[in-house]
Amino acid sequence: MKRLVFPETAVGAGVPFLRSLLVEFPTSSEDMRFFYDFLAILILLLVLVDADNNSIRNGAEGYCNYKRSLNPRPHSVTITEFGAVGDGKTLNTVAFQNAVFYLRSFADKGGAQLYVPKGKWLTGSFNLISHLTLFLEKDAIIVGSQDSSQWPIVEPLPSYGQGQDLPGQRHRDNGTIDGQGLIWWEWLNSQTLNYSRPHILELVSSIDIVVSNLTFLNSPAWSIHPVYCSKVEIQNIIIHASFDSPFTNGIVPDSCSNLCIKDSSIEVGHDAIAIKSGWDNYGITFSTPSTDIHIRKVHLQTPLGSALAFGSEMSGGISLVYVEHLYIGNSLTGINFKTAPGRGGFIKNIVISSLEMENVHNAFWFTGNSSRHPDEQYDPDALPVIQQITLKNVVGTNIFTAGFFSGIENDPFTGICLSNITLSITSDLPFSWSCSNVSGYSELVFPSPCSDLTSNSSLFCFSLEDFSTLSEA
Repeated sequence: MKRLVFPETAVGAGVPFLRSLLVEFPTSSEDMRFFYDFLAILILLLVLVDADNNSIRNGAEGYCNYKRSLNPRPHSVTITEFGAVGDGKTLNTVAFQNAVFYLRSFADKGGAQLYVPKGKWLTGSFNLISHLTLFLEKDAIIVGSQDSSQWPIVEPLPSYGQGQDLPGQRHRDNGTIDGQGLIWWEWLNSQTLNYSRPHILELVSSIDIVVSNLTFLNSPAWSIHPVYCSKVEIQNIIIHASFDSPFTNGIVPDSCSNLCIKDSSIEVGHDAIAIKSGWDNYGITFSTPSTDIHIRKVHLQTPLGSALAFGSEMSGGISLVYVEHLYIGNSLTGINFKTAPGRGGFIKNIVISSLEMENVHNAFWFTGNSSRHPDEQYDPDALPVIQQITLKNVVGTNIFTAGFFSGIENDPFTGICLSNITLSITSDLPFSWSCSNVSGYSELVFPSPCSDLTSNSSLFCFSLEDFSTLSEA
């Protein structure tokens, strides 16, 4: 498996470790709400900062080409000043809460830094605030309580109507490094969960965020979940969860705009990157799409899921997504578009280019039969629109099947365009492609796709030039 190597790292136990951890919270004129509760921060650098409002696009298309600057905090305190003890046994929840409360007073004075020295700092959940830098020295470990009562219960997101695992409420999400998810996986598999599982890091209704140089391990559910956010950059991230961990996703942009994911490596049990925007009538009513998303130079691996997925919760819409330079290895599915009657919404104006796939069972999978719904209130006549999706410049080796394209009867997927794709197929099936209720265009594709994908002119295809025009509009 190819892996990214980041600067300022030292390799230990097979996982790159950075020398310190930095968390900066964005300066914003809008109200921001962060569900950051820390369980076991082992490593690395997390930066949530005020982005430069005068960011300059650096030539090529996509939000990843904006530049940002980081501003140091003029004030600093140490967690020990609030009575914390780093022995791995003393519970320090109150110390962290008091420190964060105290640092609120510096919000209009340039912000402040909370310094955590070497040690093991046991704590329950606590929230962080805007204008704050949380800095962990090398060998500083924030260890979360394993008592599930330390994970507060919160209401479901309005665009979903219920938790992902169960109806009703959900556990609050924790901004940890090691989510210690094994117990949550066991509860899910044994059907003994009382509420839906938490994620490691959830950013809600936030703007101007950078998450950088951080390793996430063993999330109970999803590792990074920005929802209702804008101006988000996620870079130099390593995410790992056991391949048999149930429905553990890596990064899940959800009803977000102007978002970049780059220079990262993700290995999980389900979907490595999954773009979403709400579920059935809840997402339709909330009506907040995921749009202007750029994904670049990411290594993905998921033997039981999809490396890059769109949906199936896409009822608020997904558009203007540009993906380039992905490596996908040892995965069940490479690229997956999934939806269903009742979802409504749309997935359109997508360009996916320059992919390398190796040891992938299904290179491309498009389905209109993701039939799970949050409740019985959905409208089966709310049909999704799937159109103008371009896949190009793809090389695949040891691929079992090339593509499965199954739209919805009386609601076909249209404008599906394939270009310059070469796949080395290992199966002895009589066909490598399967198509129904779909139309599109193809050129320089091997093995040759089904006739449904050669029925249109290239004029129906969405191009990178179209992406640039619409994203700058």
